Amino acid sequence: MSGRWTAINALEARGVVGSFTNQTALAPLLAGTGYTGRDGLCHTSNLNPAYFPDGFCWTPADDVSSVWTPQGSTGSHDAQPGGTWFGKYVYIASWHNKTNTMSRISVVDNSTGGAPIYNNVLLVDPYGSGTSANFKASAGHADGITWYGNKLFLATGHVIQVYDLRHLWKLGAHTDQVGVTGSTASAAYHNYALPMIGSYSNGSGDCTATAPCPTSLSPDRNGTDSLVTSQFMLHGGGPVVRWPLNAADALLETNGPNNYTGAVTANAAYRVPIWKVQGAATDGTYYYFSGLCPEFADSKIENSDDPYCIHRAKPGEAPHVLTRAPRLTQNLSWSPSAGRLWGINERLNYSDPSRMVFSINPPN
Repeated sequence: MSGRWTAINALEARGVVGSFTNQTALAPLLAGTGYTGRDGLCHTSNLNPAYFPDGFCWTPADDVSSVWTPQGSTGSHDAQPGGTWFGKYVYIASWHNKTNTMSRISVVDNSTGGAPIYNNVLLVDPYGSGTSANFKASAGHADGITWYGNKLFLATGHVIQVYDLRHLWKLGAHTDQVGVTGSTASAAYHNYALPMIGSYSNGSGDCTATAPCPTSLSPDRNGTDSLVTSQFMLHGGGPVVRWPLNAADALLETNGPNNYTGAVTANAAYRVPIWKVQGAATDGTYYYFSGLCPEFADSKIENSDDPYCIHRAKPGEAPHVLTRAPRLTQNLSWSPSAGRLWGINERLNYSDPSRMVFSINPPN
């Protein structure tokens, strides 16, 4: 992580990025200006109405975008036990572009109870030092995302990228370029950028039992704080793993002299007999999974019309379908303060848009 911090400090000291560097660095994104989404579930969700489904949708342009596709979701209910971030209900979604060469997040203010307001932030990777410090777009599929304290964790398969929300950059130029040119910086037409501070790697070029490839993330604050990860597998049997978190620095607990170095050892792991698992979360009693509905488990390829379900199980027990879900539901996260399960879907059929962020109130 030290190399990226060197670049971050140099860029902020040179003034080529307008930086907001404290606990309230997200404030410019939560000031009531930005894109206006749509309140409520504006598409058919397939969710059981007995579980009081609710949520919001993106702008019509983001709903049908073939350039940017939503993947992961998290919120202030993950970041803080109280469920808010400086008094606001905030949600964050991760998106990847169609070539997986850029990733972004949408920071959503959903505090008013009406149409959500959101701003898009490009995720960038800083490098270099002194006057040579610069940044490039963070590459990867931007699968799953979760918010813990002042950190964002973003899963891309073999790697979990880490971002520090205390360092938000305002860009002076508005071009298709990414990085510093002369005395100004640009982030592919985004007004803001968030720099990566480090990453965790599974240490292998393959996905194995001892080196899984996380594609979804969610925190579990029941007992010892843990990061819950799942891995997409076409035919089921994918691993769900719990990794220890350190609340003091909001990083994974390692065996190094500090949590900026060393290796992380899982504290629990399971196999899930659900096809195409895209998300996993726990309320402390049950685990919830987004995956293919069981009656369609003979599907051999990824299909944008695959019917997805939310499954539920206790460790050691067989999962059961809780409800149908929006097609291609991805990340899940649990809100302890509200007792609601949140999710997001990606929907690849651009001619029939149905992207949304949703929540349900599962039975006890």
